[in-house]
Amino acid sequence: MADAGFFVLLGPDGAGKTTAMKEIARRLPSVRLVSTDAGLVRSEHALIARLRRSVVEEVLPGLGRTYSPEFLASLLQTAVVHLRDQATATGQAGPVLVDSYYYKILAKCRLAGIDHNPMYDWWRSFPQPERVVYLDVTPESAWCRSRSGMSLNPMEYYGTEPERAGFEQYQRNLRKLMLEEVDRLPVTFVEEQAGTARTADAVLRALAP
Repeated sequence: MADAGFFVLLGPDGAGKTTAMKEIARRLPSVRLVSTDAGLVRSEHALIARLRRSVVEEVLPGLGRTYSPEFLASLLQTAVVHLRDQATATGQAGPVLVDSYYYKILAKCRLAGIDHNPMYDWWRSFPQPERVVYLDVTPESAWCRSRSGMSLNPMEYYGTEPERAGFEQYQRNLRKLMLEEVDRLPVTFVEEQAGTARTADAVLRALAP
């Protein structure tokens, strides 16, 4: 596995990125994981997890009424800058695996109605990874993993309520926009695997030199 640079693990909602990263961490503590997920954020960066929770619990329910899409994008930029800072920090030993980088956040901002924003040009100027590993998942599996919509937030589906048709259409559009962002980068696609262990195996193979 390469010792320099960083890699990005990308995929739609329900692809299993966080679960795969936790499995990789269990097997290979030398891999530095970078994420905004509460279960992967280091204690010194607890603010990032709190901001993410506040976005989901307070901002998204009032999006378009209490808070504008531009306000949402401004908050999400804190996550983008954190991911960049951690991905490119100096003095890191071993490989670095970043959860989604700015690609997924940018795509979701666009799906929220902010198709053009000066921030996007700045994000796109950030250092790029050695490789993107894209976890694919079938709409059926993703919907099941969401407990038939019960665990979804409003930035994971179209409509006022989480229904399967709105979820699947949103995920198709999300996939399209994310792949547009990485179309000039080396991308390895990992098809849906039977279990977390096999998913982690496939990701690690993709990161091998």
